[in-house]
Amino acid sequence: MGLLKAKPEETEVLSIARNHEEFPDLTMSLNGSIAGRWSPIALDGAEDAIRAGVGPDLEIAIVAVSDQDEVDLVPIIRVVQAARDSGIKVLLVAKGLSPAGLHQLLRTGADDFAPYPLPDGALIDAISRLRSSYVDDTAAEVKGPKRKRHGIIMPVYGVAGGVGATTFAVNLAWELAVLSKKTDKRVCLLDFNFQFGSVSTYLDLPRRESIYELISDAGDMDHDSLSQALTSYKTRLAVLTAPMDALPLDIIAPEDIARLLEIAQASYDFVVVDMPHTLVHWSDNVLRMAETFFAVLEIDMRSAQNCLRFLRALKAEDLPYEKVQFALNRAPGSLDLNGKARAKRLAESLNVEINILLPDGGKSVQASGDEGLPLAEGQPKNALRKEVRSIAQSIFDAVVAEKAAVVQ
Repeated sequence: MGLLKAKPEETEVLSIARNHEEFPDLTMSLNGSIAGRWSPIALDGAEDAIRAGVGPDLEIAIVAVSDQDEVDLVPIIRVVQAARDSGIKVLLVAKGLSPAGLHQLLRTGADDFAPYPLPDGALIDAISRLRSSYVDDTAAEVKGPKRKRHGIIMPVYGVAGGVGATTFAVNLAWELAVLSKKTDKRVCLLDFNFQFGSVSTYLDLPRRESIYELISDAGDMDHDSLSQALTSYKTRLAVLTAPMDALPLDIIAPEDIARLLEIAQASYDFVVVDMPHTLVHWSDNVLRMAETFFAVLEIDMRSAQNCLRFLRALKAEDLPYEKVQFALNRAPGSLDLNGKARAKRLAESLNVEINILLPDGGKSVQASGDEGLPLAEGQPKNALRKEVRSIAQSIFDAVVAEKAAVVQ
């Protein structure tokens, strides 16, 4: 599976302190979690550096404050204000600071704080919260510098109705979001079935009016308009649901679909797309931009026939069909020899490899969807959930490994 392309690391987090030697645990935590992507800077020069523009990828300023700084908070207040003016999130690390001093800095514009010494995992949790908070507070981040990510695009396409493509897409996105909890990775889920998409139902999310505005006036699409259309599921997963009303699938042009995906790629590390069953004039754009294109099918005649038509269409248009990864839903168990023989014949008749076997999760899968919960939340021991988690883990590990290779 081709994943992220190598690119140099840039400063994403700035650590600001009058004396960094007072905060050795902070330095150790930053080196352990985001080594190579943070930089220390003295308090005296921090305001000027931020206003001058430290770098396009800078997202968070960590301001470390001790009780010795409390005699004169003005320089720290100016740094916090400069960061906020630049659209940078501010995390206070407070060492012996009085409640009154902490309250004053938070009122100035700091987004969050952590006590010093830092509890285990507190720093990376705070950084993850700040990075995900823009879904609910779009204005602060979209006006400021952004990290130029290059997220991997993973569309999920059902070759026939009812084969479980949306279930797979929703649960894959959520499992990736759970795995990203204590890292700097971001995940979003885009419902491209503009007529009858059901991602919002599976996650019990509202459908916003801004979604219609986004896709009906896509020529003016930017980070701001996309952020306003996104909804957050449990602060970990950004979701673009289908519009409130059924819209024609050709309401958005191919170049606008490409633009939407480019914007999502710039802000997220994993972009899962729930595709409509119908092949439309922008389907090829999604396939070309995808790293892996999941095609979900079952062992039945309609899946086989539709899959054959799908492959013919890709080859006729000279599209990169080698990106397609076939996933067999409700796959036979290890003891179902007859079912395994049928699955083998299906793959041979289509001349494809079926590398993903999704077990039948039973009625609890439908029940979980009706309740608006991912399987990990409603049915964590479900066999389908375990397999989707394994797939998500493989994807996540591959991205992390490739990222580590770049750093080294």
